[in-house]
Amino acid sequence: MVETTAEIVLFDGFDELDAIGPYEVFENAAQFGASLETFLVTLEETDLVTASHDLRVEPQGTLGEPDILLVPGGGWTTPTEGARAAVEDGVLPDAVDNCYTEGATVASVCTGAMILAEAGLLEGRPAATHPVAVDDLEAHAGRVVDERVVDDGDVLSAGGVTSGIDLALWLVEREFGADIATEVADLMVHERRGEVFG
Repeated sequence: MVETTAEIVLFDGFDELDAIGPYEVFENAAQFGASLETFLVTLEETDLVTASHDLRVEPQGTLGEPDILLVPGGGWTTPTEGARAAVEDGVLPDAVDNCYTEGATVASVCTGAMILAEAGLLEGRPAATHPVAVDDLEAHAGRVVDERVVDDGDVLSAGGVTSGIDLALWLVEREFGADIATEVADLMVHERRGEVFG
């Protein structure tokens, strides 16, 4: 069986739970038999990335050619770091667009949706984001829906913070089956919330 690779791209100011919650879901899914390998990556080599609550994370490599690319949010209300800084810099949105063009399924958590919007991936699509960015996302993409998880095929998005766990569980269910997703949710003592939109 060909192994699926998932990469979660980190940047200074990312929200910890946006990235680490899905990472734990994916790692647990692999333990329950999903043919899935997950990496925390950055765009450029670096020893540490500092998240929004000052957690320092050692990435496992740089962005490659993943089957699934997950983009966290964080820092939308802080102009000097986080998702807003990534949008204004433009390098990460370009990299996300390139992964999508190369065939990756792209997913965002929280204000990571703004990075996807800047990459041009949400035009005409339904999408979810954290409440602090709803107006901005509507201005960029148009179809903001008030849901925890939105699945539009090759582009998915999740609302604020903890919904990233639901997004990751949905991806596990979609790609590897409901049984594995249920086992992971049970192990993590996580009660899945809301229906998937899409």
